[in-house]
Amino acid sequence: MSEQQLQDVHHTSDVAPGDENEVRIAPRLWGYVVGLGLSLLLTATSFFIAGTDLVWQPSIPVAIGVLAIAQMGVQLVFFLHITTGPDNTNNVLALAFGTLIVVLVVGGSIWIMGHLNHNMMPTEHLLRMMR
Repeated sequence: MSEQQLQDVHHTSDVAPGDENEVRIAPRLWGYVVGLGLSLLLTATSFFIAGTDLVWQPSIPVAIGVLAIAQMGVQLVFFLHITTGPDNTNNVLALAFGTLIVVLVVGGSIWIMGHLNHNMMPTEHLLRMMR
């Protein structure tokens, strides 16, 4: 491939903010600043929704969940540089594996604690046995 074709391929591929192959720092720093601004905005919005009466009360957990998912998207794109490009396959697989491990540990812990709570002897029976 010629140098021009390589440049065309580079410009048409999916590149995360801050992941560009530029020597200048300002465009890369701008991606981080935008990510920080979006993160702060989403965090402030979550606190506002949780502490106000302007939002219908039963919808607050759903709204906070949606904002949390948006926050994860901002973190993945602007700070972890996860995109749909072919060079991000290992990053996505590592992220998916980490997520699987967290879900297994947290879900398994909740499952075990729930079963322990269900199978636990009531306190009054324990007190009678100790006498």
